[in-house]
Amino acid sequence: MFDYLQIHPEVEDGLMKGIPVVALESTIISHGMPWPRNYETAMEVEACVREQGAIPATIAIINGKCCAGINKEQLQLLARPGKVHKVSVRDMPLVLSQKSVGATTVAATMRIAHMAGIRLFATGGTGGVHRQAQQSMDVSADLPEMKHCDVAVVSAGVKSILDIGLTLEYLETLGIPVLTCGQDDFPAFYSRKSGYRSPFRMDEPAAVAHLLKTKWDCGLQGAVLVANPIPEEHEIPFEEMEQYISKALEIATLKKISGKEITPFLLAFIAEETRGRSLEANIALVKNNARLAAKIAMAFHA
Repeated sequence: MFDYLQIHPEVEDGLMKGIPVVALESTIISHGMPWPRNYETAMEVEACVREQGAIPATIAIINGKCCAGINKEQLQLLARPGKVHKVSVRDMPLVLSQKSVGATTVAATMRIAHMAGIRLFATGGTGGVHRQAQQSMDVSADLPEMKHCDVAVVSAGVKSILDIGLTLEYLETLGIPVLTCGQDDFPAFYSRKSGYRSPFRMDEPAAVAHLLKTKWDCGLQGAVLVANPIPEEHEIPFEEMEQYISKALEIATLKKISGKEITPFLLAFIAEETRGRSLEANIALVKNNARLAAKIAMAFHA
């Protein structure tokens, strides 16, 4: 395994010394935002982690290595338009063997963070059970991967383009604890409330850190999903978002867009329909999640 793992010197030093480290995904850089906003956002998100006292470790696959932490040049490589693969766990062997450049999804980022020994991971929103999954059987690899990785995933809930109720049911089946910080409602990515009650609520990073320690000390393997509502001033109301999502899904069906291409299409379509509001909301929630993940990491290592 370690032949394919490359840990950035700052991250490796932090792990050895017990300094908190927060993993960050790279798909949002390559497939979630346009250049140069994606590069600027990636740098800002890393800065949010550092402001709380933790070390950021943006994760990607470059030159046949699973990179836990990358430099500015590598970050630009991922951000600039070009041939960057969208890599889930299924795709890792191919991209590694061909020594291609790959941006990691939530699932692949979790796996590499787990390989490197990083416990906290901040992302925008996780994947889940897609709407009408009873016909498409489209369930994100993010969910089953949570069963295998001892990593806490801090996100703004699951993406609102998904079936949130079925996703919560699936996570319960997998035995993955799901908690929301600061409110009883489970968030819906762009919106603070989804209409579903969160299984658990916690208000302080220290309490979340204690839950993580308790889970893993008991030998209970797997992830914890920490849902962090988007800041109120940046949210787009759930009812408004539903109109854009329904229209986007209808067009995606007509164009026969599916698989790992569906999420980038939907996000880009919604960004256009909202005249950039959804992109700004996405940036705000990612930063918010990075800050919370760093706070939990600090408490976890205290």
